[in-house]
Amino acid sequence: MTELDAFLAGDRLDHVALFLTDGYLDDEGTLADHGFEVDGGVVLVVPGEEGRRLFSAGTGMDAMEFAKKAMDVEGDIDHELTGGACPDCGAAPTYVLAFAEAQNEEVGGIYAEGDVIHAYAACPDGTAFSDRWVVGEA
Repeated sequence: MTELDAFLAGDRLDHVALFLTDGYLDDEGTLADHGFEVDGGVVLVVPGEEGRRLFSAGTGMDAMEFAKKAMDVEGDIDHELTGGACPDCGAAPTYVLAFAEAQNEEVGGIYAEGDVIHAYAACPDGTAFSDRWVVGEA
């Protein structure tokens, strides 16, 4: 099982997952050294604080500020975190930031159903959007 598989299964609730397209990675491959190659880019699954730091280093944005901006616009992000569709133009994201939240029956709604993946993405045109789902949903 890869780190991404474990994250998507809800086994890494204290980690952050990042996907950056090949076109978005720096020429030195610094971020790529922290992750593994997938079709079209690199995925990193690292402890939360390190993940937020790497996201900021790779994008020039604060991870939490980006997430707050992206949560205002709903879109479709692939459950493997390596693709999706911008709600404005339909383009695939250039990068995705995701974290998992433990099931919380007291909150209700989707959170009562199981662990929840929160994913935030950026389109090449600058649109930031989000998606979320219960772990294990197709």
